[in-house]
Amino acid sequence: MAVRGLGTVLKMGTKTIAGLTEIGGLELSADTIDVTTLDSAGGYREFIGGFKDAGEVSLSGFFDPTASGQKDLYDAFQSGVVSAFTIQFPAALNASWTFNGVVTGFKTSTGLEDPVSFEGSIKVSGSPTLVTTTA
Repeated sequence: MAVRGLGTVLKMGTKTIAGLTEIGGLELSADTIDVTTLDSAGGYREFIGGFKDAGEVSLSGFFDPTASGQKDLYDAFQSGVVSAFTIQFPAALNASWTFNGVVTGFKTSTGLEDPVSFEGSIKVSGSPTLVTTTA
């Protein structure tokens, strides 16, 4: 079932970050550790799982420092503190990501005939949780 992204929100703590036009997803990856030995069978390398990384969440939108959460996002960047975040998907999906993260980027820009925009990035710290509920 395909669902439009309209209605997806990003929260920092309990505060919704307003004015977003795009929220990039978590990019889960895992390292591998080579455990091949001289007596490994078949001439193939052998691996075990290593550390996992949930990547960064990118976001962009229209800049409004008075809008809910945008100034808080900037303040979190300035302080470098780890904050709680939630990406809440539209109700039809009954799903959300919860994670802790550090705001690693905050950028504003504008052009002659463009609205003032902003971009940000959040480095996920630790393990994210995919929360699903039944309708």
